[in-house]
Amino acid sequence: MTQTNKPASPRKGPRSVALILSLALLVGGLGVLAAVVHFTMPRGGQLASSASAIGGAFNLVDQTGKPFTEKDLQGKPSLVFFGFTHCPDICPTKLFEITQLLDTLGADAAKVNVVFVTVDPARDTTELLSTYLGSFHASIRGLTGTEEQVTQAMRAYRAYGRKVPLDGGGYTMDHTTFVYLMDRQGQFVSTFDVAREPAKAAADLRRYL
Repeated sequence: MTQTNKPASPRKGPRSVALILSLALLVGGLGVLAAVVHFTMPRGGQLASSASAIGGAFNLVDQTGKPFTEKDLQGKPSLVFFGFTHCPDICPTKLFEITQLLDTLGADAAKVNVVFVTVDPARDTTELLSTYLGSFHASIRGLTGTEEQVTQAMRAYRAYGRKVPLDGGGYTMDHTTFVYLMDRQGQFVSTFDVAREPAKAAADLRRYL
């Protein structure tokens, strides 16, 4: 009987292995780049001037009508959150989680700035912000201003806000849901997860006090 030898399957040579590794690194790199662009680019059509610059100059007023600028955030670490008072779920949930965090911090809560910046200044007056924030921790400052002033603040933080019409009239807002952590100098540190156990969030935040 004649034995037929099957041809051996070709082995991947050094060039093939190198090509596969290069493609894997390229795909991974593109994934990281996409994540950076998604995070640092605003959604409102305005391109970010710098991928790493988050935070900057703004000129707003708090819920008492007192002027509030980026300089008021210096000297303490800050949590900055963009939202609006007519938000049905995300904003009250985040503010409740921040309230739990501040309650857990106890006396150390006074060592942190927490600001809630509206993306809906047409409806969120100082009076409405004051009433709305009365349901949450007393140290949370609500910030509003003119459309132009709020837009400037959103651009500074690479945040966005967009009106979404509702059936039957009216509108809601699509907006950034990150909580930004800024250091004592007002420089961006990272986004901050407030949706975890308050004790863990408090322990993490204390590292920056």
